[in-house]
Amino acid sequence: MFDDQLGMSDVVALPDRRRRARVPHRLSRREGERIRLLGQVMDKVRPEEVMHQLTAWVEAGEKAVIANHNLHSLHLIRNEPRVADFFARADLVQIDSTPLIAFGRLVGRGTRRKHRSTYLDWREHFWALADRKGWRVMFIGGADGVADLAAERLRSRHRNVALAVHSGYFDAAPGSPDNQALLGKVEAFAPQVLMVGMGMPRQEIWIADHLDALPDCVVLNVGAAFDYEAGVQKAAPRWMGKLGLEWLYRLAVDPRRLFHRYCVEPWHLIGPIMDDLRSARRR
Repeated sequence: MFDDQLGMSDVVALPDRRRRARVPHRLSRREGERIRLLGQVMDKVRPEEVMHQLTAWVEAGEKAVIANHNLHSLHLIRNEPRVADFFARADLVQIDSTPLIAFGRLVGRGTRRKHRSTYLDWREHFWALADRKGWRVMFIGGADGVADLAAERLRSRHRNVALAVHSGYFDAAPGSPDNQALLGKVEAFAPQVLMVGMGMPRQEIWIADHLDALPDCVVLNVGAAFDYEAGVQKAAPRWMGKLGLEWLYRLAVDPRRLFHRYCVEPWHLIGPIMDDLRSARRR
């Protein structure tokens, strides 16, 4: 009756897009896909390509690391060897920064807006995949109770996902009782996807320190992912991310914590910026 009132009774339902035949994304790298920007390796991949590659690794039962670079990580990697080790072991490095995308295009690296990729860009796609395929997913991070709330919300929408969580508040030092207990929990659960969201650089250091001890799974550094899922932190509107203004939104929300990251750290990258500009001029 509601459709009749709106004059929609004769509208033909659109076919279910999931039933359409699809051309699979490539699993091998395209020429020019892997680039070096500001001295570090990154991959020009769209969010859907990241999900396709993640799926391939899960189905093959391989251990792989999906990382992401932004201006903050580019600052940290110059000062913390274990962060550098994490990125050196990453199999795929997303570009999680619209300013980086713009700079890459300026210096001839061929980056475009479509190459911006981070958890908030593929979250719905990921959880739909995990639900459809019945993946085992584990999340480590967040304050006590936050990950549990996020897991409760996710389970209500994606009932086929086997989901385990662990608070990010523990002694992460290698060999500590807390850490050994957590590694035992990870081994017992045997996740196919392991998300570590303890903030930079703690999450990258933990992954780098323990990657060899983890079971075969796809490991991702996802920052505040479950804070967003629990609703304790509000994500910037996606249109702001596309315009390169997400940093401004986050700075306005939490200026005390983020002022140094957004207003001081980028100046430490002047050297690599000038190197890339000089290289672009020579080309």
